[in-house]
Amino acid sequence: MRFLSIGFVFLGALQAQQWPHYGNDKGGSRYSPLDQIDRGNVARLELAWEYDTGDFSDGKSGYPTRSAFEATPLMIDGALYVSTPMHRLLAVDARNGELLWAFDSQFDRNRRYNLFTSRGVEYWREGPTERLVLGDQNGRIFSIDRKTGKPDPSFGENGMLDTAPDVLGETDGRYGFTSPISVCKGALVVGGWVGDGLPQGPSGDIRAYDARTGELRWRFHTVPRPGEFGHDTWRGDSWKNRGGANMWSMSGVDEDLGLAYIPLSSPAYDYYGGDRPGENLFGDSLLALDCRTGSRRWHFQTIHHNLWDWDLPSQPSLVEVERGGKPVKAVAQATKTGFLFLFDRETGEPLFAIEERPVPAGDIPGEYYHPTQPHPVKPPPFARQSMTRGEITTVTPESRAECLEALRGAVIEGPLFRPIGEKLRVMFPGTNGGSNWGGGAFDPATDTFYINSMDVGSLSQKVFRGEEAEVPWRNRGTKWGRLWDSNLYPCQQPPWGHLSAIDLNTGEFRWRVVLGEYDELTKRGIPKTGASNLGGPIVTRGGLVFIAATNDSRFRAFDKDSGEQLWEYVLPAAAHATPMTYAVDGVQYVALAVGGGNKYNPSSYMAKLMAFRLADE
Repeated sequence: MRFLSIGFVFLGALQAQQWPHYGNDKGGSRYSPLDQIDRGNVARLELAWEYDTGDFSDGKSGYPTRSAFEATPLMIDGALYVSTPMHRLLAVDARNGELLWAFDSQFDRNRRYNLFTSRGVEYWREGPTERLVLGDQNGRIFSIDRKTGKPDPSFGENGMLDTAPDVLGETDGRYGFTSPISVCKGALVVGGWVGDGLPQGPSGDIRAYDARTGELRWRFHTVPRPGEFGHDTWRGDSWKNRGGANMWSMSGVDEDLGLAYIPLSSPAYDYYGGDRPGENLFGDSLLALDCRTGSRRWHFQTIHHNLWDWDLPSQPSLVEVERGGKPVKAVAQATKTGFLFLFDRETGEPLFAIEERPVPAGDIPGEYYHPTQPHPVKPPPFARQSMTRGEITTVTPESRAECLEALRGAVIEGPLFRPIGEKLRVMFPGTNGGSNWGGGAFDPATDTFYINSMDVGSLSQKVFRGEEAEVPWRNRGTKWGRLWDSNLYPCQQPPWGHLSAIDLNTGEFRWRVVLGEYDELTKRGIPKTGASNLGGPIVTRGGLVFIAATNDSRFRAFDKDSGEQLWEYVLPAAAHATPMTYAVDGVQYVALAVGGGNKYNPSSYMAKLMAFRLADE
């Protein structure tokens, strides 16, 4: 087992018991060396405690926006630290869930957002200084003393740095943080969510701020300016004031190499690019930046001139694999399209061949269609990438009737990267993937990567708004949306969700299992269908993969070697969050944020932190 290579150094038993970063280590492995809970006893796992944050909204009563509790807690020195959907930061006792302190960012709950959510915070330490870094959906960053919950007066203005002016400038639009902020070489590596509905809008530039003071250190232009590498991929003046190409997820960090690995999204507007002809670097690229200077070390563009909103949604995972009998430090990037890309961490060289394959052009006047798109030869896609008319659902007569009506006149068959046109068409994967922000987990003992997939398509079509419109063709229309019925049953034959184990040495599946089910269908004798899911897995030395994510309100444990399900717990609501595990006083716990809400559970509103431990024998 090569523990030292995956992003953090074990400092003994204490370090192994903690979970100090979103993915446990800065490289996002989501691996724990704890093994008190193992294959042989996981069936005894039971609820140890729960803490109700009270921070949730259904968007109808109290506050105008819905919430989703999607955070992964951190555990440091016997306390859990979790951010709520309302951007409060809480410290609770890891033994019993009792509140230790609470920091309120005074987030404006009466303002409308797409969704109230925060997926977590970051921890950094320098000498005796220990801080928790919290970002909110208004673009503010707070530096909080880990032990007291008080803002650090030396950071920004009394502990708060407003980064919105650096991004918005004179433009209109929204900007903020839904994902944790990474720290590398003493700098906060900052991206953020920006609105992508208009071509000109908030910048997606990556910035670094001093972790102690908040002073701006450097800025990398994700849409290159004249004289910068990649500028020639934006024809004419299409680069000017271009929005998007942002990192709404979070980076993976290699402190030894001093590199941050940045997953970027689509340039704006993300469904029409007639006003931005060319490949459009660095949109949809995995980008390796020097943490000290912001200079580009290497990049790989996963989609040229994106017209589908298939952006890079998750933290890159720093892994170690074998090539020619030798260990190679690598970085794995999961995608919405269902591809997994694997690169040498230092050079950016692909570790499996990637082919530029011809893709079809579309028929929207004035649009630019890139003639090829990258396809990794290995691993095989871990998510559905197409369907046929013969695969329309038959799970119930009612569902089939609804889906047939929704698909009336639609183009169903077709390859990945087929452009969207005026005619209603099916797009697989849908805009949420594939994979989404949950990403995957890596086991250093077997070089296996675990990833869940959501096999739900979208219905899409272009609507002409007029030549004078800022975006003449928009991806709208009365039928535009996800490809499912009124019960949220996808419109193609199951399976509708998978959990896959991929050998990163060979590029082959070790196993794949159906993930999730619908109880009412199971009761009718229908085989397990899988279910829509958001959130990711973790893997432990105890031989287990833990995952919730599915909209069936289940928390599950699988044998990491075989894929056999070994444990299941029915939650009070869906948990569209990635779990974590820790140990305190010699007892291992597994903790999870519960309270999905979001797009998949319109009635699943709550915000509880739940922790599990083994029952006494």
